[in-house]
Amino acid sequence: MTSSVAVLRDVAALRAAVRGWREKGERVALVPTMGALHAGHASLVTEGLKRADRVVASIFVNPTQFAPTEDFSKYPRTFDADLAKLAAAGASACFAPGVEDMYPKGFCTAVGLEGPAKADLEDRFRPTHFAGVATVVAKLLNQAGADCAIFGEKDYQQLKVVAQMARDLDIATEIVGAPTVREADGLAMSSRNVYLSPDERTKAVAIFGALSTAAGRIAAGEVLGHVMADAREEIVAAGFAIDYIEARHAETLDRVARRADGPIRVLAAAKLGATRLIDNVAVPHD
Repeated sequence: MTSSVAVLRDVAALRAAVRGWREKGERVALVPTMGALHAGHASLVTEGLKRADRVVASIFVNPTQFAPTEDFSKYPRTFDADLAKLAAAGASACFAPGVEDMYPKGFCTAVGLEGPAKADLEDRFRPTHFAGVATVVAKLLNQAGADCAIFGEKDYQQLKVVAQMARDLDIATEIVGAPTVREADGLAMSSRNVYLSPDERTKAVAIFGALSTAAGRIAAGEVLGHVMADAREEIVAAGFAIDYIEARHAETLDRVARRADGPIRVLAAAKLGATRLIDNVAVPHD
């Protein structure tokens, strides 16, 4: 298909493109993705263009972040449609390596994690996931050498894991969190939303409603434990099966007992039918 987005298939091509932009004095932003792009991803490109002259988005379905129980082969792959969306959003290039490029024969190094990666949130249900994420993101950051990299706040624990990893490994790229993009009724945009039945789609907004209510009540000084208990009841009443709904320190993801314990984020993961949704909301502060 015709696209204004240059497709870069290997690290040498990526680095050559970045080098050419830098020779012109241009700043570069990286938007890592696994494809199946939607308006939320486009917003990351838009955020990148606020901070840089060029945006390169990567599309790589990373096998190391899939657990044995998760089907890597069934992850949606919509490359031509993704390129069109990247072009419309203003990206300059798409880095689309193969598995053999990212993990060549003999590859044997991974990033070990503690801190936000062991917060007993997503890691409780996907214990190997963040090691795979951190390893591939570390490679992408090193490969691109971008000035900044943009990650969505919807995957909030992932954002904190990546930011901590970049600090710990002295990676110069600035890690930027971009606000969650939502449907008109508040549901966080996700490639998983297409799996919701019409009835489930109507009910799905309850997760955002419960989190928003909880965040407002915590900000108003109500007892945190009572607020979160009510939020759990609200989500269950809407038909969800909860994996977790928690109020955590917004930076460390440590547990908190009261509003004064620091900036707070309320986070949830729950299943509606066969579809697992995640979301989070910041607690307002003065």
